[in-house]
Amino acid sequence: MPCHRWGEWKIHGLTNNRSQLQRMSKTKYPKIAQFKTVEKFAERLLELGLSLPCDPAILSAENGSPLAKPLQIGRLEIGNRWCIHPMEGWDANRDGTPTAHTIRRWQRFGQSGAKLIWGGEAAAVRPDGRANPNQTLATSSNEDGLRKLLFALEEAHQQACGSTKDLLVGLQLTHSGRFCKPHDHQRWESRIAYHHPILDPKFGISPNDISRLFTDGELDDLIDAYLAAAKLAERVGFRFVDVKACHGYLLHEFLSARTRPGRFGGDLYGRTLLLRTIIERIREGCPNLEVGVRLSLFDTVPFQPGDSAGVPAQWETPYLYGFGCSQSNPLEMDLTEPLEVIRMLSDLGVSMVNLSAGSPYYNPHIQRPAIFPPSDGYQPPEDPLVGVVRQINAVAEIKRLIPQLPIVGSGYTYLQEFLPLVAQSVVREQMVDVVGLGRMVLSHPTLPLDTLAGRQPTRKLVCRTFSDCTTAPRNGIISGCYPLDEYYKALPERQELLQAKELSEGTEQAE
Repeated sequence: MPCHRWGEWKIHGLTNNRSQLQRMSKTKYPKIAQFKTVEKFAERLLELGLSLPCDPAILSAENGSPLAKPLQIGRLEIGNRWCIHPMEGWDANRDGTPTAHTIRRWQRFGQSGAKLIWGGEAAAVRPDGRANPNQTLATSSNEDGLRKLLFALEEAHQQACGSTKDLLVGLQLTHSGRFCKPHDHQRWESRIAYHHPILDPKFGISPNDISRLFTDGELDDLIDAYLAAAKLAERVGFRFVDVKACHGYLLHEFLSARTRPGRFGGDLYGRTLLLRTIIERIREGCPNLEVGVRLSLFDTVPFQPGDSAGVPAQWETPYLYGFGCSQSNPLEMDLTEPLEVIRMLSDLGVSMVNLSAGSPYYNPHIQRPAIFPPSDGYQPPEDPLVGVVRQINAVAEIKRLIPQLPIVGSGYTYLQEFLPLVAQSVVREQMVDVVGLGRMVLSHPTLPLDTLAGRQPTRKLVCRTFSDCTTAPRNGIISGCYPLDEYYKALPERQELLQAKELSEGTEQAE
């Protein structure tokens, strides 16, 4: 498959011309909430040169909604086409056990009505692999905690939907790699696949520090930890595990480890060896457990704040540090290797893939389109609708080429009131099998259930992508929807968040 420039997906393309990017970034993008009708929304898409199917009205399950159709995943069947993405709250206890905040979030996932719960949240397979000191652990010491979370979710789903027979709940297994902060919210303790010339200085890693690099022997031990975590998940009652390979975390980083010597780097076979071996070991050791993979389908060079919006960091050609982007220009999408990897996963017996993009740490507008950036981010260099359509169309291309593999799509929250209308349409047109929701269910957890009942989204609960759920943990504060969820509005952490945002805004103005 040839390289695809971003613009070849009927969307505005990014460019490596920095002055042009700066001019583009000064455009004030209209907010989705301004478009009161489907016709106005369609007009905006046309202005941007975007092609996105969108139904004129919400269909209930009784009226034949495509979202209400069951789907076979491996040996199991789910009752509808809604999925809840894993979302960490940075709110477990220091020993990885759940707090009341954690349990409430999982209960709301169950109340959503979605029949596929993709891992609840990322659970580290070892304490040193946590992205924050309050991340959930998939270790034997937290067996009771994981069981409590699963029970809370299933009980809430039973009460909301009447049955859990067609509900599929998994646990996402992770090692955070470059983004580890297991002991202190302010201190990186990165473990990396290889030295990255742009990300190393960004995260305080010396290019000569070999202690940060995983050795091949350490990776063999890590594989054992993944297997132990999968066995734990099976014992607790989860029906699948997600071997997380997205968003710049360790297994995703290995997919671009071209400069790493030895058996876990170099060519694509070597770069996928760690991921493939973990999956093979889990399939052998847990034959009754389904396996999924959340994968960043494409990436781009890291971005950084510019005069008025994000701009790509300077890079040298060939760019050897991306997966799903061109080596001659990393602002070009190249799905050649991702397609090959997904075919590998299918051949290994992976039951489903959940496709995302980029990383929240170095190019959040690619991964999570939003009009308001987190405090450590940058203003979007494009209308966020461009990022939404980019993900939807890239996923549709994979679905077209590998139709037999169940695929979950990402990046829908920014569509706001139009989300259910687009979701119905893309599932009907077989552009994706299941529509995944992340931030939206933090503020509006019953959106899937309401949609299947033919109800419109509750306007005051619709996520407007304020990014407080990201800004909070970036400042060591638990994550949640502080603007719209009354529970978080009442917490003392809300004042901490407001102070952190004021400080961030003051620093930006000073600079």
